[in-house]
Amino acid sequence: MPDAEPLPTGIRARARLEVRAAILAAAAKRVAEDGATDLSLRAVARDVGMVSSAVYRYFDSRDALLTALIIEAYDSLGDFVEAQVESTRGRPAAERWIDAALTVRRWALEHPHDYALIYGTPIPGYAAPDDTVASGTRVSRALVGIVREADRLEPIVDQRVEPVLAESFVALRDELDLDVDDARTLAVITAWSQLFGLLTFELFGQTRNFVRDDEALFRAASAAMAASIGLPTT
Repeated sequence: MPDAEPLPTGIRARARLEVRAAILAAAAKRVAEDGATDLSLRAVARDVGMVSSAVYRYFDSRDALLTALIIEAYDSLGDFVEAQVESTRGRPAAERWIDAALTVRRWALEHPHDYALIYGTPIPGYAAPDDTVASGTRVSRALVGIVREADRLEPIVDQRVEPVLAESFVALRDELDLDVDDARTLAVITAWSQLFGLLTFELFGQTRNFVRDDEALFRAASAAMAASIGLPTT
């Protein structure tokens, strides 16, 4: 007779995944209610009905649990934006950039605590490990992909870039497979930081007293970003 399927191992693996997911869900709720700084493995263990020593079999420290939450948030955002960028292939590059920016905003409004975790105030005593890099760069890579895939780029202001920056830009362009000059590289980096800067202003209430329509402002600013990069509108 052929060897039987190792069902117990499969069942244990699935059970472990389910428990891990429950721990992450409880931790995410704690972060939403108490903030990431006050995240406690002991409190999470109580929430899922486990002793704290059992939680350590899944996450060996608070920082490991935070890292898992951060990666999960980055991947959620990455999935959202990559799908949008893929769905707009063939459309003018400026429109694609604006749609992608608005997609980032929509995700952030739907997941404000996840956004705060990955783009908000740094958590005292926590340093994100290299494990977060691949997930954390998915959105920037999707946005850069719009620039890379544009059938043409409009002229932009030719700004002087200091040698120390130009050297860094060479490595960045190689990493992103982006064939543009230093001035346009600077424009892309500036637009990327403006996108998240404006969104952070909105989510943290900095635009409350002078902007009547945050979405209209974000759309207009995204169009300005696209123009600064030289993305064509047709």
